[in-house]
Amino acid sequence: MDTEHAAPADLAALRAAFDVDDNGASALGWTAVHAFEAEHGVVLPEPYRTFVAEISDGSYAGPPEYGLVALAELPDDWGDERPERRPDLPFPLTEAWLWEDDPRPLEEIEALLDPVFDHGSIVLGTDGCGMYWHLVVTGPHRGHVWNISGEGAAPFGAEFGFSTGGSGLAGWVNHWAANKPWFDAP
Repeated sequence: MDTEHAAPADLAALRAAFDVDDNGASALGWTAVHAFEAEHGVVLPEPYRTFVAEISDGSYAGPPEYGLVALAELPDDWGDERPERRPDLPFPLTEAWLWEDDPRPLEEIEALLDPVFDHGSIVLGTDGCGMYWHLVVTGPHRGHVWNISGEGAAPFGAEFGFSTGGSGLAGWVNHWAANKPWFDAP
């Protein structure tokens, strides 16, 4: 997974999976991508960065279930009572966390949850029922896609043991395009 350079094969696969053939008309453009990065103090990982700049800024087709939301948007079911999103702060996790089964006191767990949902990532979209897909943009897991729900959070990719898919945005999208369930590891 190369988060610094967009591989042409990854971009072609993203274009095909999201069924984008409008010569960049639905793309955000590099000026807007650079403005987002400057405003939020991040550099988006590749191939997502080139995808939104040159191919499409969101899509109703493709993953997740309710579509890929635009760069600066959130899914409709995100909620209005959430804290401010801070993509510039490090994403706090490096391994899966099922807080639903965490033995610590509820108050302690709740204090740790907002950063998981709101720091160091952009929201790619939702599969419904509070199941969100995030692309990590800061911290040790930069470039990885994570599933974050009301019960816990887990990284996507074969090396993490929950899926047979490849890591990063391209691996996540290719897994979906192959019509495989998200969590298909034995």
